[in-house]
Amino acid sequence: MSTVLSAVAWPYANGPRHIGHVAGFGVPSDVFSRYMRMAGHDVLMVSGTDEHGTPILVEADHQGVSAAELADRNNRLIVEDLVALGLSYDLFTRTTTRNHHRVVQDMFVAVRDNGYMIEQTTSGAISPSTGRTLPDRYIEGTCPICGAAGARGDQCDACGNQLDPTDLIDPVSRINGETPEFIETAHWFLDLPALAGELGRWLDEREATGLWRPNVIRFSQNILEDIKPRAMTRDIDWGIVVPGWEDQPNKRLYVWFDAVIGYLSASIEWARRSGDPEAWRTWWNDPDALAYYFMGKDNIVFHSQIWPAEMIAQNGRGDKGGRPGRFGELNLPTEVVSSEFLTMEGKKFSSSKGVVIYVRDVLDRYQADALRYYISAAGPENQDADFTWADFVSRTNNELVAGWGNLVNRTAAMIAKNVGEIPAAGDLEPVDTALLAAIRDGFRSVGDLIEAHRQRAAIAEIMRLVGEANRYVSETEPFKLKAEEQRPRLLTVLHVLAQAVTDLNTMLAPFLPESVNAVEKALGGDRIIAPLPRIEEVEDLDGGPSYPIITGDYTQVPAWEHHPVTVGQKVAKPTPIFQKLDPAVAEEELERLAAKAEG
Repeated sequence: MSTVLSAVAWPYANGPRHIGHVAGFGVPSDVFSRYMRMAGHDVLMVSGTDEHGTPILVEADHQGVSAAELADRNNRLIVEDLVALGLSYDLFTRTTTRNHHRVVQDMFVAVRDNGYMIEQTTSGAISPSTGRTLPDRYIEGTCPICGAAGARGDQCDACGNQLDPTDLIDPVSRINGETPEFIETAHWFLDLPALAGELGRWLDEREATGLWRPNVIRFSQNILEDIKPRAMTRDIDWGIVVPGWEDQPNKRLYVWFDAVIGYLSASIEWARRSGDPEAWRTWWNDPDALAYYFMGKDNIVFHSQIWPAEMIAQNGRGDKGGRPGRFGELNLPTEVVSSEFLTMEGKKFSSSKGVVIYVRDVLDRYQADALRYYISAAGPENQDADFTWADFVSRTNNELVAGWGNLVNRTAAMIAKNVGEIPAAGDLEPVDTALLAAIRDGFRSVGDLIEAHRQRAAIAEIMRLVGEANRYVSETEPFKLKAEEQRPRLLTVLHVLAQAVTDLNTMLAPFLPESVNAVEKALGGDRIIAPLPRIEEVEDLDGGPSYPIITGDYTQVPAWEHHPVTVGQKVAKPTPIFQKLDPAVAEEELERLAAKAEG
């Protein structure tokens, strides 16, 4: 058994999340975490809402509310959506807790005291009309390296190079199109060049494992070639106070310095709430512990460079040496699991242009497991993927309903009609043993695929086995076994089908947590196959405002293995578990999108 940290990207609280977000960080991390628990590992899955930075201020101004009010509102919306999607966080918190502020400040002090924060005067961008600092990513222009238009002030997506706003050719503000004004200002910079050697060695070690997705490791190694110090403070009044600069109300820590530390602060908050304040160290200080970070590809640089650099500096492992801070020797990521982008109907997601499908809108109209299935089967795992409503309807109806749902429904219906309980098996024929063996072997093959973050292949293998079970029904034709002398054979076939459905249901538990519990009930069982998360209203541990968290008890899960069915378990006439969609849904949703874009 291993100790596994499942560190899930923090959704930004400037608005509700769309399905592109949860396709990158949400569903893949939950499938992995649920599987690892079933495989016997001790998993800690943490995240929260990221609530600092200028974009929050910009949106709050737009809505006429304070930054805190906006963060509170969107935090609750996001929490409710992620619970509805069944994401099994041990703790989903937020970056405005006092616990998080203290952990971030302690990390900053440790990095600074080890010599990896250097104070420099630099040129900062402000809006001439408001006097407010413009964050790097809110400035666009032409990339000075590759010449691509639309490069941001922190990075060019076209060539992958890190940039500063002053590097851009013809920079403009994305907020109002005005040319930013650059002023002299003092900031603390993370001394990345002094950490590059250790970063490079760590990345080379990661490459040698062969586990990382090739695009992630190559990108991460390439950005080391032109590494330079990066500012970790900002001229802004919304965020975490900079230690030593408490007398400067318009200086705050960079949102990306504080957000990635959230994985650590959330683990510490979880431990404090568990009654053992030091329990987090099992996942962070034990060198044998594993740590997997889940996000979209636009966040790779912060998880394969900035966050590891912060930990190396805190650990005192860079060129300048040093000693570990109060957090001890922190474990660097075992793997950065980055998904590609999800587009929608051939277009990039854009809330401002109406090209967006919010998680809440989908879950208001469709089953959560239908969305989870689609993301798992057709999501942007290792290449960009395009969500279309026609494909969503097709996969729901032809795979989830006609494939898996049909197998469950007719198995339960035949047992209910002919026996009323799961029957014992008689003598097994080759066709019976072949199906049972194939499904039993699936635990190994499917589990290996999930552990390797190949979830599309994993669920495809499960659905292949579902197809084998449906073919078994066609071959054995239990509905024709009506004569008295055929009854022993009928009971054997029904037993085999009950066993097949039970094992396939166990395999589907990481993917379809809500419906697998319904399938268990359809066969007369009372086990919780996939525990679901819950929302709790909690008090801030250090005296701040109360807030909602996501948590749950995921300890009582079935092992990832074959579970013999219980002969004699009562089975009643079933009702359909999955909802078949009218083909007209696709056109209706496209009309909604068009109306949103026009509005």
